[in-house]
Amino acid sequence: MRYGDEDRESKNVEDRRDEGGGGMFPFPGGRGGPGIQIPIGGKGGMSITTLLIIGAIMLFFGINPLDILTGGGGGGFDVPQMPQSEREVQRRPSESPYDIPGLPGKKTQGQPQPKQQAEVPAAEDDMKRFISRVLADTEDVWGREFEGFGKRYQDAHLVLFRGGTNTGCGFGQTAMGPFYCPLDETVYVDLAFYDELKRRFQAPGDFAQAYVIAHEVGHHVQKQLGIADKVQELKEQLGEKDANRLQVMMELQADCLAGVWANLNDQLHNRLESGDIDEALNAASQIGDDMIQKRTQGRVVPDAFTHGTAAQRVGWFKRGFQAGDMQQCDTFNANDL
Repeated sequence: MRYGDEDRESKNVEDRRDEGGGGMFPFPGGRGGPGIQIPIGGKGGMSITTLLIIGAIMLFFGINPLDILTGGGGGGFDVPQMPQSEREVQRRPSESPYDIPGLPGKKTQGQPQPKQQAEVPAAEDDMKRFISRVLADTEDVWGREFEGFGKRYQDAHLVLFRGGTNTGCGFGQTAMGPFYCPLDETVYVDLAFYDELKRRFQAPGDFAQAYVIAHEVGHHVQKQLGIADKVQELKEQLGEKDANRLQVMMELQADCLAGVWANLNDQLHNRLESGDIDEALNAASQIGDDMIQKRTQGRVVPDAFTHGTAAQRVGWFKRGFQAGDMQQCDTFNANDL
């Protein structure tokens, strides 16, 4: 992608990488709201009844409580998961998402410990700058598009974190991959995911990284248009299989909107270079549900799809890019996904 020093960086990026994770779970609400710590097991642990009540609340908001209790993916819109064995290798022996001294609301022994600032590698600073420019481009494109049909686009917020962070949709973790929380209208990204995208998913390239952000902002566009709330309302009335299919339509529409953004952004800012679209298509293919299931469990279970197959994700991104028109992204009424 073509970016230079003169290109604008979004002011809607919040950097939480120095927090180093956390063990607080906030009930869904506004950005930065109070959290309630959940001790698991041992003295002071919650009763089964309490956990079931919290689990019911989490399910109401579309969050899988097992993800919080076990550290797995599944909370949020986009969750390419890392197998448990790989997560354990990468986790330091002393690291626990539920037991990190010095967090707000966490009692410590003796005097309060000073907060340690995590060292941010220079490469991550470059990545932050890149993401801030991509987010700025989404603001430019969707602001113009919404204005064209008489609406005002509210910019998305984006949080960079390391390890874990509180969100309006629950406790976000690295293993969940980048995701969008509709309750606080924020995209959450741990930059470690981009290493996974390149190394484990064989999807390198700056436009592959931009595609991920554009897809998540696509969910924000859905939220702004009222689509996200309607889908959530309908999912609550359906069984798991039909709810999953509806979620697939939601995700494929976000892929299509990412394609529309790529087209319009190039018209507006001349960003695309040779090979960029191929990078996005490769990334879309590598994180299809069928590809992830084959990689993680060795078999494909279509009824469990929540994002769409590799072919579907590629197809809808291409459709959006070729049309440059969000009216072509109606996955909910398509005869064939």
